[in-house]
Amino acid sequence: MTAPLRRRGLPTVSVELGGTTPVPRTALETRHLTTDSRLRQRDLPLESIRVWTMEFAPVSFRRTREQIEQADPETYNVVILREGGLRRVDARGVTTYEPGQLHVNDSSSPFRLDAYGADTISCIGMELPRSVVPTLGEHASSVIGRPLSAREGLGGLLVTVLDQVLADHGSYRNTDAVPVEAMLRELLTGVFTNAVEDAEQYVPAEVHRRTLLLRMRTFIDQNLHLRDLGPRLLAEVHHVSVSHVHRVFGEDGTTVAGWIRARRLERAHRDLSDPAMRAVPVHHVAARWGFSHHAAFTRAFRAAYGVAPRDVRREALCGAGWSECQETEDSAPTTATALPATMVSRG
Repeated sequence: MTAPLRRRGLPTVSVELGGTTPVPRTALETRHLTTDSRLRQRDLPLESIRVWTMEFAPVSFRRTREQIEQADPETYNVVILREGGLRRVDARGVTTYEPGQLHVNDSSSPFRLDAYGADTISCIGMELPRSVVPTLGEHASSVIGRPLSAREGLGGLLVTVLDQVLADHGSYRNTDAVPVEAMLRELLTGVFTNAVEDAEQYVPAEVHRRTLLLRMRTFIDQNLHLRDLGPRLLAEVHHVSVSHVHRVFGEDGTTVAGWIRARRLERAHRDLSDPAMRAVPVHHVAARWGFSHHAAFTRAFRAAYGVAPRDVRREALCGAGWSECQETEDSAPTTATALPATMVSRG
């Protein structure tokens, strides 16, 4: 939550421990909520992490889309509230924080943070590149802005270490910056890991099911050419049981086999409707999308679209103005031949 230091001559203290690499700073708009404009900040740059303390009168900090577009350091800013109250407003709603709680801001996301509830609000924290602690990854949305405990567990230990680092920085050598930062990074990684695990425990079961269904459907679309594509492969890839795969699809009103067949037929219909693929035999198109028997493909295609595959191709050629509005392939064999590697779809 590091505010701009060049703002109206606000008193700032900066000390260094190592600090050979410039530590990123996230720009924020600052609007004082009273006539009291006190804002004091103290920075302790390490190698790639900036440890900071702040004391200020009631104020509102904003990270806007315009600021993000102008410059985004791609950092996390960890904020631990010591005195007063904080209220965060973002696209997901309003979240409040009490003393002894920790939360994380992402420099790539807009938000407003209102400080209130005391004559002097105080925080400690640190700003660091997202790449330093990649633990959050795709789970970041479940942790950013969420109140976490800074009184117990790894959160409490992180605060204890931060306080010690800030209090005793004068006794450290410049070469101590690396091990000090490594210790902070390990603690923060642990805090993030626990937060992600806790968030997953409280995600509604329906959200888990919909997410898993989406992942399995995406896998199906990317692997329609596989002959063994089915419930067993889906279960193996997604680390669930075969019965769970059937249940997830069934609750959405379909079956695994039915979904795969429908997607394969859609891709085959698309290819047969493409004049650019007029020279590819129908049974090769069928094999390209996982149908090993031409007769079975024709029956399924007719059941789905009400016409035979060759009729779809003939209509597409006539509609595109091709003079030869007739079937371009010989009679297809009952079993499709293997496609050249260059014709096998990979999704």
